[in-house]
Amino acid sequence: MNRTRTFFLMVSLTVLFVVVGGAVGGREGSVLAFLVAAAMNFFSYWFSDKMILKRYAASQVGPEDQPRLYGIVAQLAQNAGLPMPKVFVIPERNPNAFATGRNPEHAAVAATEGILKILDDDELSGVMAHELAHVKHRDILTGTIAATFAGAIAMLGQFARFGVGNRDRRGNPLGTMLILIGAPLGAMLIRMAVSRAREYAADAGGAEISGKPLALASALGKLQRGVQMVPLTRGNPAHSHMFIMNPFFGGLQKLFSTHPPAEERIRRLRFLAEKEGSMS
Repeated sequence: MNRTRTFFLMVSLTVLFVVVGGAVGGREGSVLAFLVAAAMNFFSYWFSDKMILKRYAASQVGPEDQPRLYGIVAQLAQNAGLPMPKVFVIPERNPNAFATGRNPEHAAVAATEGILKILDDDELSGVMAHELAHVKHRDILTGTIAATFAGAIAMLGQFARFGVGNRDRRGNPLGTMLILIGAPLGAMLIRMAVSRAREYAADAGGAEISGKPLALASALGKLQRGVQMVPLTRGNPAHSHMFIMNPFFGGLQKLFSTHPPAEERIRRLRFLAEKEGSMS
């Protein structure tokens, strides 16, 4: 269901881009906006692992430094049929984790010091399995493509703002406002919806990899309380979609959140556990 939802959301982004591109600058304007957005986002795609890990002062660890974390990730990678990713620890009290890397062969998973303190082994296994599910599903690529289309649509809105493009549109103030404000906002909301769909899919995938949906549900409850008590202050809110739990709070959180509500994620995992129990 989440794959189908992601597919239709991506199609919606593409259609919106084609419609706005034709209204603003025709084929040439659309191609220019797409190429610029693609160049910006695919640079991030290739180098995001190095940039994000450096941004949060992550240190790579091995079985000698972090036997507990490293051992859990190694077992989960074997369960998932994935190459062993690099493992990092972030010196932050905010309890969180994320995965990065352009493909399974160049993947890295990172956990904060805070999450290592508050979760037991089963809960930590559920969280790291969630991150490996992102790797297995190639969600970094999906997010990059969504960001490219959303960025291109925002760029077309800027073209319209400065009077570039279709002359027929310039005499229609309502149409201009829709392109200036409505289209970029719609693209951003669709991109957020793509991210939320991928989080649900990673929860289900993580439950399958770890075999512990209830432990992941328990972890999500602890993380929700933990990030509220110790929010991340030095990070960049643009990175919130990478973490298992949004580490930043404030503003129109539900509408623009990159994550589904924790309560709904927990409910789905509990339902999954009940379903698996009834089938066994």
